[in-house]
Amino acid sequence: MESITERLDKVRDLIQQPEFLEGKGLSNEVNIRMFCYEAKDEMIVRHFVKQISTDVELNCHPKIYNLYDIFLSICEDMDILDDMKDMEEADGSKYLYEQIQSAIGTDDFIAKMQYGDHQAGDVLILTGIGEVYPFMRIHTLLEALQPHFSDIPILVFYPGVFDGRHVKLFNKLEPNDYYRAFNII
Repeated sequence: MESITERLDKVRDLIQQPEFLEGKGLSNEVNIRMFCYEAKDEMIVRHFVKQISTDVELNCHPKIYNLYDIFLSICEDMDILDDMKDMEEADGSKYLYEQIQSAIGTDDFIAKMQYGDHQAGDVLILTGIGEVYPFMRIHTLLEALQPHFSDIPILVFYPGVFDGRHVKLFNKLEPNDYYRAFNII
C-alpha cells in the first residue's frame, strides 16, 4: 500500500499530463476526478495543496478553492457570520442549519469560484470538503459545477471514499449518490 505522500506525488505528476488536462480516456464523460484519502491525512493533504499553489514549475495552472473558506466568505458577504454563534445558542444547531440551507446554495459557491476565461492547463481544485460539511455537500456542488467548468478538469481532494457510485465522507457518514467522477491514484 502506497503512503499518502507517494500518492500525492503521483497526483502532482498526473495533473500536468496532457491526457488529464484534456480529459482524454474518459469516453466523453465530464472531467471530474476524486482523490480520496483518510481524514487522518488532512494536514499532509493541506500541505501538498499549499505547495502546488506556489509551484512555478508546474505544467498546469491550479485554481484552488477551499469550500470552507468560500462558505465563510459568503456568510461575511451576507453579514451573518457574527450572528451564527448566537443563533445556534438561542435556537439550536438544527435551526441554524436550516436557516443556512435556505440562504446559501450552490450558486453562491459557484459565483465565488468563477474567474476570467478558462485557459488550457487550468485545473479547478476543490478542498475543504470535510470542513464545510454539512452546509455544502460535494455531490450537490459537483452537479451544479459541471456546466460552468466543463472545459477544464476538476480535482476534488475528498476525505472519505468514492466507489464510482457513491461518496461517503470520512468513510463514516451516509453515502450520497454521485457517479460522474473518477477515482485517481
